[in-house]
Amino acid sequence: MIPEWQKGIVRSIEDATYNTRRYWIELPGTQRFDFKPGQFVTIDLPIHEQRNKRWRSYSIASAPDGGNVIELVIVLVDGGSGSTYFFEQVKVGTELTLRGPHGVFVLPEPIEKELFMICTGTGIAPFRSMLHYIHENKLTYSKLHLIFGTRTQKDLLYADEMHGFEKLLPSFTYYPTLSREEWDGLRGYVHSVYEALCEKKPDADFMLCGWRNMIDEAKHRILDLGYDKKAIHLELYG
Repeated sequence: MIPEWQKGIVRSIEDATYNTRRYWIELPGTQRFDFKPGQFVTIDLPIHEQRNKRWRSYSIASAPDGGNVIELVIVLVDGGSGSTYFFEQVKVGTELTLRGPHGVFVLPEPIEKELFMICTGTGIAPFRSMLHYIHENKLTYSKLHLIFGTRTQKDLLYADEMHGFEKLLPSFTYYPTLSREEWDGLRGYVHSVYEALCEKKPDADFMLCGWRNMIDEAKHRILDLGYDKKAIHLELYG
C-alpha cells in the first residue's frame, strides 16, 4: 500500500558543506514515523504544474528512533529545480507535503556476509542511517566497509561521524577517497578501493548508492570480480 501524503514542517537547517544542507523535518500528523534504514521519502514541491514533475525523492539520513523527525541531506545541483527550491525557498517553519517511507534498499536480515557500502556524494545518507541503526540496536555482522568517493575534502559529508563509528563499531572501516585533490588519504575513485579489498574474494554483499556513472561502473567491476549479480544492491540518484 502506498503511504498517504502528509504534512512536514522544517524545524532546523544546517550547512553541511559549501553546497550541501541538512534539513530536519517534523511530521506532526504522526507521533512515530516508522521506516527501515535506507528508505526514502518523496516530497511534492511547488515547482511544476504536473504533479509527477514536482516530486523529488531523498534518502532519510537519520535512523529510526521512535520519533517523528527525520533528517535529509540535499546537495544543490546546477539547474536542479528541486534542490534550487530547497536552497532558495525553504526556511525553518516551511511546510512541505511528503509521503513515505519507500524503497527496498535496506540492510540484509541478518547481516551474514561482509558488507560493502559504496557511495558518492549524498549517497552516503542511507548508509549513515544504517550505521546508526546497527550501533543503536547492537546488530551482529562480520565486517563493514564504507567507501565514500568525492572530489575534495570540502565535499566530505559526515566525516567526523564516520571516523567516530570506527571507534564505536568493531570491524568497521571508513574509506574516504578523493578524485580531485591531493591529501594524505586515499586518492582516485571508489572502484580501486573495493577491488583491492576483494582481492581474495570474501563472501560479500555490495550496496551501491550515488550517481548513475559510479553505479554502472561498479556493477560491471563487481561482476568481473566473480560475484553474482544477486550480491549487488543499488539505489540510483539522478
